[in-house]
Amino acid sequence: MQPKRYYRVQGTRKLTGSIEVTGAKNAVMKQLVCAMLSRHASTLTNVPQIADLQRTVDMARHLGAQITVTDSEDAAVGRSMTIHAEHLAHSEIPLAIAGNNRMAILFLAPLLHRLGQATLPRPGGCKIGPRPVDFHITAYRKMGAVIEETDEGFHASAPDGLRGADIKLDYPSVSTTESLIMAASLAEGVTYIRNAALEPEVIDLIKMLQKMGGLIELKGDRSIVVTGVSELRGTEHRVIVDRIQVASFACLGIATEGDIFVKGANQEDLLNFLNVLNRIGGGFEIAPDGIRFFYKGPLQSIVLESDVHPGFATDYQQPMTLLLSRAHGMSVVHETVFENRFHFLHQLRKMGLVTEIYTHCLGEKPCRFRDRGFAHSCIIHGPGRFRSAELYIPDLRAGFSYLIAALVADGESKLYGVENIERGYDFLVERLRSVGAEIELCEATGNWSYDGLERSKTRWSRDRSCLLTMG
Repeated sequence: MQPKRYYRVQGTRKLTGSIEVTGAKNAVMKQLVCAMLSRHASTLTNVPQIADLQRTVDMARHLGAQITVTDSEDAAVGRSMTIHAEHLAHSEIPLAIAGNNRMAILFLAPLLHRLGQATLPRPGGCKIGPRPVDFHITAYRKMGAVIEETDEGFHASAPDGLRGADIKLDYPSVSTTESLIMAASLAEGVTYIRNAALEPEVIDLIKMLQKMGGLIELKGDRSIVVTGVSELRGTEHRVIVDRIQVASFACLGIATEGDIFVKGANQEDLLNFLNVLNRIGGGFEIAPDGIRFFYKGPLQSIVLESDVHPGFATDYQQPMTLLLSRAHGMSVVHETVFENRFHFLHQLRKMGLVTEIYTHCLGEKPCRFRDRGFAHSCIIHGPGRFRSAELYIPDLRAGFSYLIAALVADGESKLYGVENIERGYDFLVERLRSVGAEIELCEATGNWSYDGLERSKTRWSRDRSCLLTMG
């Protein structure tokens, strides 16, 4: 049996120092796909080294793209990736290559434009609620695609090419908006995308497409207007900084009553997050090259509601919920983007978190999950004192929240399922140790299963040894 890895974490240390943030996971993968709209080479810089991106690279290479990765000594460039998709060899992405990466759906645009057809598996990803492809399918059909669905996935074709359409999204889905922007850039005529997502990563994709020759306009009513062009050229583009990483490290520094400077953090992309920090009493200072986050005294409870941009991002919610467990009083958190995002709280009760989860909307406004039975609101009682535990990381952002809990807890905790957190945080052990965290990447061997932590039904082998200890 292949060894399973886990984090061994010693808590109750104040984290201090400087930590550098890398390129945005939610931007770079879409930009890799975007580069495949052109027959000419494009180069991305500030590229992170994360598992989700590698899976996307595997899919692109399977389709025929030539991809080279280069490390630069110039910090302004960082890791770069050149994508050259002069010829595409396949129109199908097998499930074995796509894995749980939901990025496969984004390849619809280059495959339909370049080869006229695409066969893709159903999307996977984090266990935070279903991520159906209904928005994508409905929109592509309006643009002239013929789509047949199966239990395994779907087959799409565009016998007459894609054409412009007037599309109103039922919900401002980020991935659907990004996919339609790419598809519309080479479609015949003009495409109107109404009720579109406007996250910074969407804007960064638009910037890249504009460099490639795309014609894309932003309107004040959440609409995006795309005029199709006959061809897109190659370009060079720097991936924006990962704002979710910044928020994660900010919550970590303040939760441990520490002081962390996040190099590369961009105030413009974090306005609502910084406002929430102000409300709870968290400290921050803006510098030309980053943001300092620090504990400046007792934290205060608040009512918090996630929402689409420019609201409070759902990916900020989990680390912020953990930070609120350090605040005085009762905090209320209302999740309006994903219906199952609070499942990560159940395991934290083993560490001493005091929380109740509700199916009612506890925020300022009713959301689309109202009266549908989804546990999408919670109450957090603080300040809590955490004790060590063994936990299984169920998804990417929950994983970082568990790390925060382990780093403030009394004693030594073990976090399993590290592959889920490595999907979005590169060199995490090294970076955390650079600010004083006691964390090691270890492996567990023997006959055991994650089921023991996921459902508390099986016993674990204790034959474990450390893989990585940073000095």
